[in-house]
Amino acid sequence: MATRKNNYFPDVIGQDAARRKLSFFIRGYAATSIVPHLIFVAPKGTGKTFLAKTFAKNLKIGSKPKKWIEINCSTIKNLNQFFTQIVVPHLTDCDATILFDECSELPKDVTMALLTMLNPNKDHRTEFFYDDYTFECDFRKLTFLFATTEAQDVFHALMDRLDRVDLEDYSVDELSEIVKLNLPSIVFKGDVLARMSETLRGNARAAQKVSMKIMSYCATTKKKVFNVKDWHIFSAELDILPLGLNRIEYRIMQVLSEEKATRLTKLSAKIGLSKACLQRDFEMYLQKMNLIEINPEGRSVTTQGQRYIKETREILSKR
Repeated sequence: MATRKNNYFPDVIGQDAARRKLSFFIRGYAATSIVPHLIFVAPKGTGKTFLAKTFAKNLKIGSKPKKWIEINCSTIKNLNQFFTQIVVPHLTDCDATILFDECSELPKDVTMALLTMLNPNKDHRTEFFYDDYTFECDFRKLTFLFATTEAQDVFHALMDRLDRVDLEDYSVDELSEIVKLNLPSIVFKGDVLARMSETLRGNARAAQKVSMKIMSYCATTKKKVFNVKDWHIFSAELDILPLGLNRIEYRIMQVLSEEKATRLTKLSAKIGLSKACLQRDFEMYLQKMNLIEINPEGRSVTTQGQRYIKETREILSKR
């Protein structure tokens, strides 16, 4: 399929579908000064904020990007705070792009206010009244962006007003490229980058973090070449498990391997974590990697999971 090439995102690796969609909106903005309000949806560490900020840099008034304002929605407690600390000082009569990060945390009264703001007339303007203030949103000047890891928790009426941009997990090759770009003075030998990237869980932030640790390792060992032997030493010192599992996830698999089907209540008691915590923070990745399965009878380790336990046990015995 033919697509128009652009250089709007020269520093972004991967996320091809999202970049194509955003490039379309940038070209539209250049012609009309209008861009839809967007919501970036993705797991933590996949670069939502970076991509949103890069997108915003391409929304230019003349030769200059609009002002960038980033708001963590968990810090907004009520409508009064939103209006007096954000709207009046930052959004009145200015050209700006505003990112509402973690927008699932927005209080209900602020969400209702945003619904009013995001319902402009044919001139792309809307008025919002609060106490003695009248605030006019001119969406030829203002662009609202939203980001969340929990799309299901965003108020449905707000979602209906936004264009959704989904970000994907990064591939092993893309993560390897991120690590190489972060460490231009280090030479990676053999398949060490692939081995490393397989432990990063598709996460660009994890690639940034492991790059810093490799930099430290190479500085302390006075090495400019990083090979498979170095990876074995490095992963042993930092307790990195295959596929990037943490010790709790590995322990969950060990517990589940002891019987055919384990109820969540029993698993919670054995691991020492709440049922909600297990479901929210640990089981999803294990299911995604086909290491465990969950059915009405309970939880159990898959055949692939059994192989994982065996191979990991062998790796740990050599550390």
